[in-house]
Amino acid sequence: MGTVGMLRAAGVGLGDEVIVPAFGNVEVAEAVSLTGAMPVFADIDPATYCLDVPAVDAVVGPRTVAVVAVHRFGQPADLAGLRRVGQRQGLLVLEQSESKAPYDEVEQRRAHAAYLDRRLSGVRTPEGGIGHTYQQYVVRVPGNGRPDRDAFARAVRARGVECWVPVKTPVHRMPGFRRDVYLPETERAADETLALPVDAALAKREMHRIVSACNALGGLLQPAF
Repeated sequence: MGTVGMLRAAGVGLGDEVIVPAFGNVEVAEAVSLTGAMPVFADIDPATYCLDVPAVDAVVGPRTVAVVAVHRFGQPADLAGLRRVGQRQGLLVLEQSESKAPYDEVEQRRAHAAYLDRRLSGVRTPEGGIGHTYQQYVVRVPGNGRPDRDAFARAVRARGVECWVPVKTPVHRMPGFRRDVYLPETERAADETLALPVDAALAKREMHRIVSACNALGGLLQPAF
């Protein structure tokens, strides 16, 4: 069942509000709108990039009926924490289904992620945690936010390493969903994050190239004061 069907099956409709993340794809907010409800954006946990439980609690209003938990980059959302908020506030906690990869593929991605964790310097590596499947290996580039992250990405690509910005524009900054809301961790993540490859098919020499390219640039960027 898609997100729209899940929301409609839960009875979400016109006049309701549903809490969703702004960091990620627009489809979840679009699904809420298609039911006639209004998406309400809450900030993310900077370690997991999933909805932050206290931030969700803070934006619950009289029309709020549900929250959609979205797992991000293979990192599970804090469903237990969200359900505690749901029980206290009388909200449904709905979970957006995540595509499942074969066990062997996930284990190889975890092995590649562990290799990068041990060897990368100059970028902040992701927090692993139980259950992380590393659909994307997302690092933080230090410095002055988006300009330095984008310069770092160009330099890494020039060294023959694929990389990409996982979330270019938060949903609350997109036409049709623009909101004047304060989401500092969402904004910071959109400005600093960069995804590096950890595909199961990558050879050891390709992993070494990723490390070499990133570490050659690590000392060039310094945090802003």
